[in-house]
Amino acid sequence: MVRIIPMAASSIRPSLTCLSSSPRFPISLLSRNLSRTLHVPQSQLFGLNSHKLLRRSVNCLGVAESGKPAQASTATAQDDLLTWVKNDKRRMLHVVYRVGDLDRTIKFYTECLGMKLLRKRDIPEEKYTNAFLGYGPEDSHFVIELTYNYGVDKYDIGAGFGHFSIAVDDVAKTVELVKAKGGKVAREPGPVKGGKTVIAFIEDPDGYKFELLERGPTPEPLCQVMLRVGDLDRAIKFYEKAFGMELLRTRDNPEYKYTIAMMGYGPEDKFPVLELTYNYGVTEYDKGNAYAQIAIGTDDVYKTAEAIKLFGGKITREPGPLPGISTKITACLDPDGWKSVFVDNIDFLKELE
Repeated sequence: MVRIIPMAASSIRPSLTCLSSSPRFPISLLSRNLSRTLHVPQSQLFGLNSHKLLRRSVNCLGVAESGKPAQASTATAQDDLLTWVKNDKRRMLHVVYRVGDLDRTIKFYTECLGMKLLRKRDIPEEKYTNAFLGYGPEDSHFVIELTYNYGVDKYDIGAGFGHFSIAVDDVAKTVELVKAKGGKVAREPGPVKGGKTVIAFIEDPDGYKFELLERGPTPEPLCQVMLRVGDLDRAIKFYEKAFGMELLRTRDNPEYKYTIAMMGYGPEDKFPVLELTYNYGVTEYDKGNAYAQIAIGTDDVYKTAEAIKLFGGKITREPGPLPGISTKITACLDPDGWKSVFVDNIDFLKELE
């Protein structure tokens, strides 16, 4: 559980300039080789038409002209990596964030939101405890990983994190239960602005917002994580290419000056999704220190790291096994600074055992 290839060498031969300037390739030897290749006397190689002969030599020897073969090789490598990302077996595993009172939060989630406590893990040598909660087993469901750091009872959620979403059969009934348990309701039940779906917003004891969506039975009740971004097109491109997510839909709301994009590994009614929100004219957000990251499964953390680097992300932890356990991970930041961790699929299942 998460705590909180190289490309093939280019087969292109050295350029003619490199050959002529290298001590390993004296110009006399180069001219003899070119003379034999082009079937012309050496004396003609450096005459008035030498530039034409040299261009012919470039083509005959397979040397890069204007970097075009190198560019083609790079483009091919990018295409191959992009194809691998799209075919990688990925799913959203859990979302991680920090809370000030673990028992209080567990009580709220189980009694008000109907979650189950799946497991707890205390790490006294590092002074923190994790609790995993959700609506089904971790090997098949998107779940929450709560982190309690010893002695820290409050965090700054910031302005960048938006909310989590939970699909429920009856929003009004869930809201009444939250009120009965002393929870805070930030928005009363009612149709979403500009639509028909009934929603409500509540807050947990640490101030994290949860959107309640009235929806029929679904295999993934914990269905969305909303984050705000400063450039929506850039974010969509990154999550498509580096993360292999699909752009499921976008919705622009000019009246309220924002646009959203839903991205994920399958349809919204069956898979958890990432909701990216762009507020007109806002390019940066304070992320606070409460929300941590999303964890995603992958078949190869090493190739994943290569793709993230190639498509504009920043690796914050190089791929490899975690100290003390064999679980291989890599961690990264997207162009807006949101953190994600990729976990080896096989290692993740072994951890659950």
